Amino acid sequence: MAVQKMSKSVYVGMCKEIGTPQQAAYRREIANIREIWMNKVNERGSFKSMRSGSYREGFSFNDSDIDIMLWPTDHRVFWDFPQFYNTRKEAPILCDSSESPAGFTLLWLPLKRSRLQVLSSCVWRNGRLYISSSKYRENQLLFSTPDSSTHGPCSSGKVGFKEYDEAHCFVSDYWPPLASSWINRCHSWPPPNVVTEIVGNGCHFVAIGHKLGYHEDNEWRISFSRAEYKLVHSMNHTQFLTYGLLKVFLKEILNSGQREEENLLCSYHMKTAIFWAIQQKNLFHWCPQNLLVGFWVCFKLILKWVYEGICPNFFIPQNNMFLNNIHGQSQSTLFMRLYGLYDKGIALLLHSPSIRSSIIDVLCNPRLTVCTDEHTLISEAEYDADLFIEIQHSDAAHTSDLQDCITVIRTVEKLIGSPLTQYQVLGLQKHTATILQRITFNIHEKYRGTIGNKQLYTVDKSSCQMLKLAAKFGSISDLLYIAMYYYRTLRYKKALSVLEMARVKYAQPYLMFRGNVDIQGYSDAVGGQSFTRKMRQTAAMYIILSNQIVYIDELILEQQSNQDRKWTVLFIPPVVMFFMLEFLCYKHVDTRRAQSALDDLQAIVHHDKNRVIDVVKRDISWEILGICHQIAGNLQAALYSYQQSLRQYSLNHIQSATIQRIRDLQLHT
Repeated sequence: MAVQKMSKSVYVGMCKEIGTPQQAAYRREIANIREIWMNKVNERGSFKSMRSGSYREGFSFNDSDIDIMLWPTDHRVFWDFPQFYNTRKEAPILCDSSESPAGFTLLWLPLKRSRLQVLSSCVWRNGRLYISSSKYRENQLLFSTPDSSTHGPCSSGKVGFKEYDEAHCFVSDYWPPLASSWINRCHSWPPPNVVTEIVGNGCHFVAIGHKLGYHEDNEWRISFSRAEYKLVHSMNHTQFLTYGLLKVFLKEILNSGQREEENLLCSYHMKTAIFWAIQQKNLFHWCPQNLLVGFWVCFKLILKWVYEGICPNFFIPQNNMFLNNIHGQSQSTLFMRLYGLYDKGIALLLHSPSIRSSIIDVLCNPRLTVCTDEHTLISEAEYDADLFIEIQHSDAAHTSDLQDCITVIRTVEKLIGSPLTQYQVLGLQKHTATILQRITFNIHEKYRGTIGNKQLYTVDKSSCQMLKLAAKFGSISDLLYIAMYYYRTLRYKKALSVLEMARVKYAQPYLMFRGNVDIQGYSDAVGGQSFTRKMRQTAAMYIILSNQIVYIDELILEQQSNQDRKWTVLFIPPVVMFFMLEFLCYKHVDTRRAQSALDDLQAIVHHDKNRVIDVVKRDISWEILGICHQIAGNLQAALYSYQQSLRQYSLNHIQSATIQRIRDLQLHT
């Protein structure tokens, strides 16, 4: 009974730390609609992509990497000649696994028909043209952001404090013959429909060889990333939380205080353990009362693997994933470390800051009643805040080309007729709002000064309607795009009337930004209403400016600087954009109120304590304050603001714009 109660307490703690069943569900659904959206938009493009890793699985750890896989649409990998006889459009690639360890293969081009980017990564061997994984990685790094580096098969870098791994790979529509035994093992889990879907989706090939293979520089690893997130999605919530608990154990206990090179076990080993434990029925009842039992089953399985020096890949068991680095002295050291934790029993979790309090609550109060009902674990406001953050993170409408934007709208029309969940509809609405805004500013730039007044009136009327429609689909912050448009078309009073509407909404006590919200005030104001209405009435989101589009002239320099670093957008805190627009508009209407807006902007930028301006957006916030000071003639204040901008963490990569502004300022003083 004590273990069951402790398990339920940890279950509640993990739900608060990782997410409830409903939160995990909507994260996955939003990720799914994002992938559908992106790949439908890019149907005629040269690449397809998908998110993988923790985010795609339904986790939302603060330190999780952003994992992206990209593959060319004009290439397909086949396992034997008969499979590609009927191919016409794609360049065929054939597998040659004859000299590679299990789970790895060489890729060769039988017809020598391929794009230049692939051909430049090829090597000749025994009269065949093979795609070298090491050369392919090097070539892809050239197209990544300047601060990217190679990490395994990926190009890695940072967006703010988030690390990302971008793996350029190839795809096969066919299931690997060596993994056929996996299909035969799936008697109880996963369900037959999931097995069919997984096998039908084939696999990928990522650019890294086996360290102990004969052809490490040229081999490719077979990747089951799509299959893996499908398996995670098919778990019940206790199994999902057990997987999460294993990840927490790895980070906060086993690898805590260790140097990176000493971290021999990784999250993929934890995932493999939970997969095997579920399929082999090491625990018959995966329920909240057995959460710690499930963790202990997986922990013992990992301990056994380390002792034996064998970690069988879930899909290709012949692939021993310990072969590279867990053997000899490193294996003995890791086993002793794990065995020391094993001796502590389940109390080893007391070393985890995330789990400790949940266990202590039960130990200190054995009569404590633990309720696992989802509705009591998290408030409506907290739930919605997490949902709206996911919506903004998934806003994948990054295209700025006018023709592409029109293609996107047609894609929306097709998706509307498909069966969608309420969360996917919400995500689709936000994507649509972003595209409507980009179409509007695109059209304005394209036709400005090239058409007559009557045509211009028609275009302008349509543009205003699109922006107002976007505001109905989106959040409070989407009002600012209307104000930007009015400012750009010299209608300052109209822009100010929109800004006044936004001011009223921003002043509401139930305003939600970056997850911060008055829980009771939010519940009283919009509790029980539709997600669309709640997002439009309460959610403030970042202003995202595409570098391919001119929104306001005052930020062109920053957009160019950002684009030079191979980034596509600027991220601006909504309150900073609000006061900038208010200052710029009042400058033409009422100089006294313009100064008041500038004072408000200065107070926010100087004194905000990470409430409305987070650390990674302070570079652009100081920059905008400097621009406004410079326009107002406060040159010393402008210089100080630009210097402060240079001292901030550079999420937006605007340093070259800032340096140029400082030089221009010094030339004119």
